[in-house]
Amino acid sequence: MRRLLGSLLLCLPLSALATEPLTLDAGNETPASPWHVSGLPQQSKPFTRFSIVSTEGHRVLKVEADRSYGNLVHPLAPGHAGTLSWRWRVEQPLASSDLRHRTGDDSEIRVCVFFDEPMERLSFGERALLRFARSRAADPVPTATLCYVWDTRLPVGTLIDNAFTRRLRYIVVESGSPAGDRWFAERRDLREDFARAFGDECDTVPPVIGIAVGADADNTGGHSVAYVGDLSLDP
Repeated sequence: MRRLLGSLLLCLPLSALATEPLTLDAGNETPASPWHVSGLPQQSKPFTRFSIVSTEGHRVLKVEADRSYGNLVHPLAPGHAGTLSWRWRVEQPLASSDLRHRTGDDSEIRVCVFFDEPMERLSFGERALLRFARSRAADPVPTATLCYVWDTRLPVGTLIDNAFTRRLRYIVVESGSPAGDRWFAERRDLREDFARAFGDECDTVPPVIGIAVGADADNTGGHSVAYVGDLSLDP
């Protein structure tokens, strides 16, 4: 149950609604507030490590998972879904991850968006599970999370539910083994992607309430290294 709740609680905490621009290009060694690391409820396993490093003359976020779990979260005041853009590269992928199964539900890098979908759009079972999760958490729990992932196994364009909960869904935007030091630039229309991922239950796009960058290797016991830069959310 804890791993299932961990998937639902991906965005915790969201207590402080931030209005600062999204930026990872800080002069610190760790991302500045309101960015903060979030994990599983009462997490005992290692946390994924997030650090600001210099590479090729730019300050970027390094994300390293080592049998760990964690997300770097930026809460947002509820706002309209717009365009999310970033660039990333994978230095060391996870050899045995497989998002189709719980035992392989790990990702070397993901960029996630949290939506405040109305509870009445969910099934009775999902509403009950969310209420239970919220009773265990000190902060709000999102009703819908969409994660963009780099996956070595699934083809680009794959849309798949999280193996633990349908409240979290993945879109594969890069696939295959890392291409050396090559960076890949992404630009996603959140309205279009939400409609594709959650259109089966919601015919309007709800407000965006947070952004996160994460990686985990707790199910496969693996080790991964990736980098993210130039993350921005535009109206």
